Amino acid sequence: MTLPKFKGKYRVESTRLPNRNYAANGSYFITICTRDRIHFFGDVIAGEVQLSAIGEIAQQFWTDIPNHFNDTYIDAYVIMPNHVHGIVVIDCPKNVETLQCNVSTQHDAPCDIIQRQFMSDISPKPGSLGAIARSYKSVVTRWCRENGHNHFAWQSRFYDHIIRADGSLDRIREYIINNPAKWEEDKNNPANLWM
Repeated sequence: MTLPKFKGKYRVESTRLPNRNYAANGSYFITICTRDRIHFFGDVIAGEVQLSAIGEIAQQFWTDIPNHFNDTYIDAYVIMPNHVHGIVVIDCPKNVETLQCNVSTQHDAPCDIIQRQFMSDISPKPGSLGAIARSYKSVVTRWCRENGHNHFAWQSRFYDHIIRADGSLDRIREYIINNPAKWEEDKNNPANLWM
């Protein structure tokens, strides 16, 4: 379902596949960038990532994702100076049912119900890739604010690629592992934005 734009503007079309359940079992390659590609996470020196304090926290919270999302684990990942590349795997048992409850009170006005349904429709579903990325970004941002790094910010969206069973998993792992060594040519390296 495509949601209407607010007065014909502001709504940006989703980059996600329509009709794809992003809470479904699968491996997802994601890239999350900092705002304006600022090097908050450190630098690459001689092909090795040297993490800053924020980079260390970004790495710690990335590895902690499985502790907060059931049936989720992380595969290869790398914290780069201004972005995170990683493979997130959602692997729920096939025989588990999801229970959803819609709770309402008698005092809800019809417009309140419609607004709540609208927000539910556009919000990431629990355990979905969107919920994982949003939670990760939120916890890193919260740590930064609590520790005096008020200038830290993420790009508003993230890139994702559903990894198919066609051998691409190994190619993506190799890309992630080799990313620091290829930093000089990386499209996320601000030095390459003007080339």
